[in-house]
Amino acid sequence: MEIYMQLRVSVEEVGGSPPTVMDITLTLGIVALDTMTQMDYKYSLLGSTVNDYHKRPLLLQVDNTPMNLFAVLEVKRDLTRRSSTVGCKIRLYSFLFVLAIMFLIMASYVLTGDRKSLLLTPSPYHLNGLVSPGPFAFNLSSVGDYAHIKLVVKSIKSKVEFRTQRQCPDRKALMRSDPHMFSVIPPNFLPGIKNPCWYEEFTGNITTDPYKTNLYGRYSRRFRTVFQHLRSTFHHHLLHRNRTLYRMRCLPYFYIIGQPKCGTTDLYDRLRLHPDVKFTTFKEPHWWTRKRFGIIRLSEGLHDRYPVEDYLDLFDQAAYQIQGELIANTSGSPRHPNIIIGEASASTMWDNNAWVYFYDNTTEGEPPFLIQDFIHALQPEARFIIMLRDPVERLYSDYLYFGIANKSVEDFHEKVSESLQLFEGCLMEYTMRSCVYNTTVNNAMPVRLQVGLYIVYLIDWLTVFSREQILVLRLEDHAFDRKETMHKVFDFLNLGALCVQLDFFSMRCHFLLSSGIPLLLGAGRSEVTELFVCFTGPLSKEIESQITRSPASNTRRPADKNLGPMLPITKEILQDFYKPFNEKLAKVLQKESFRWENNSEL
Repeated sequence: MEIYMQLRVSVEEVGGSPPTVMDITLTLGIVALDTMTQMDYKYSLLGSTVNDYHKRPLLLQVDNTPMNLFAVLEVKRDLTRRSSTVGCKIRLYSFLFVLAIMFLIMASYVLTGDRKSLLLTPSPYHLNGLVSPGPFAFNLSSVGDYAHIKLVVKSIKSKVEFRTQRQCPDRKALMRSDPHMFSVIPPNFLPGIKNPCWYEEFTGNITTDPYKTNLYGRYSRRFRTVFQHLRSTFHHHLLHRNRTLYRMRCLPYFYIIGQPKCGTTDLYDRLRLHPDVKFTTFKEPHWWTRKRFGIIRLSEGLHDRYPVEDYLDLFDQAAYQIQGELIANTSGSPRHPNIIIGEASASTMWDNNAWVYFYDNTTEGEPPFLIQDFIHALQPEARFIIMLRDPVERLYSDYLYFGIANKSVEDFHEKVSESLQLFEGCLMEYTMRSCVYNTTVNNAMPVRLQVGLYIVYLIDWLTVFSREQILVLRLEDHAFDRKETMHKVFDFLNLGALCVQLDFFSMRCHFLLSSGIPLLLGAGRSEVTELFVCFTGPLSKEIESQITRSPASNTRRPADKNLGPMLPITKEILQDFYKPFNEKLAKVLQKESFRWENNSEL
């Protein structure tokens, strides 16, 4: 028998030219066994986590039996024996030649520092299976293999442990890891206003485009449209003091940080109705977790990193209104006092997957810095809103949301089973917290089990922020009584007035609360008019019912609803898996409803 090793190397030239792909085939001679039948074999690469990936050879698994070959990507059987001396020499020389070529390619990338196409650690976006499964391997295609899946869950639960204390990095270590960000954002903000803002000296030319290099505008058509409006009025908002120009910069006063498929979009849409709440143009800029590391789409690897200035540009429109408030205050007639800015990226609470590429691994597989460490160093008084739901239903909704082909309840069951096996395999070597933050495991799992482990992330957030700075809500409570939920949010943010959407006829009118100018978008047609009216003081029952009657945002698509609920066996397995995590969450929050023991589907 002969084994052909086929390597596919992608080389991206400097300057943005298209990548060159080389197919290299190596032949290794191995004595065939008489007992082997004539068939093809499928192999999977096994290894530990991304931290050990480059420290040891990868293992080749043949019918669950590991062999110490360095790497095999394709295996075929050849019945023809080639035993000539000339053939062996040719293969030997070919092997040495290919090794030399590969060495030169690696050396060139190391010397040039190019990490876009050839990462020195395995890319989490093109994984086939770098994580070894646990001891309870089972047939993933069989829904009826219930006993084996239960063994996997039992093994996972036996290794669940919660660390109450975490060693937080000091400010100097954080500044060394990102000195530019700390040089741009000052340690203190302007007094007398609620939102964190400051004046930054503007050293550029007022005739040039201040948003020309913003990477959000490069990759987003929506931001290009907004920047077109902002650049036309940019120089009007510059402040002149002692022959120096200044521009106002702001950070968010509060963040909606999680979790995905838990109602954050609906909460965001309702908060936008308040005249004192301003957001970015669209809901999720994902700067803290992805864009500042150069992640645009999870399938594309690393791009240019977004500087903090690009992130601050997103709040310019709100900053102009806050600046207008300050100017109005000096004249004795303030408008919209206490304007606050919000940011809503549902990845902020949990997504630290980029850490493995940018921070030294000195913490036994755990990230040395987390997102909240940086936010706390810059904004120790920031506030955070978390919306959660039953993690079992969240996972199914997450599966249905992403546009994969051939979705079915059976396919969901198989993906759950495979993800459980990968997570259990990680726990054989590492702690639970290491596996939750393990980039390789997270990206290898076909469904995002780890996102539903709410308590692991919440404990880490509570190590740097106080309990009073974090509001945790349940989607189930919000769906049942939106009035109560919104009152909690407004009280948490110290907001007073509420904004109500009323319906009229004859023309369509959007009332711009920030300027008080009605903008007519169409007239002469019989259609519903949207008018936003704001009230201060207590709300009548009629007005409150207008708010709560609004339809929920970002609901499940009709095609996904047709699939129906998940299989009962899948639900039972997931409930068993999430149970210890939910119990700990309910204990920390001192609210039994976070166990989700008697819950209806949403």
